[in-house]
Amino acid sequence: MPEMNKGEKIQGGNSAVNGEFPRIISYNLNEDQRPGGLKVRFKIRVETGKKAAALNARQAEAIRELLRWVQHSQTSPRR
Repeated sequence: MPEMNKGEKIQGGNSAVNGEFPRIISYNLNEDQRPGGLKVRFKIRVETGKKAAALNARQAEAIRELLRWVQHSQTSPRR
């Protein structure tokens, strides 16, 4: 759970009731944390079961791909 600052609040209106899934959690940044004054809102969807497993696999593959890219870019000679 993100740390709360003065003026920030977790929006409960988008969350499912009685533990139903998928659950969506919304979080708005405080004005002084906004980049260039833009309104920033995070929406996080909580999944379970087969859908969660598929998303975990996709995320793990994306992380592996990023790590391979970082390793390759660090060992490649620069021009």
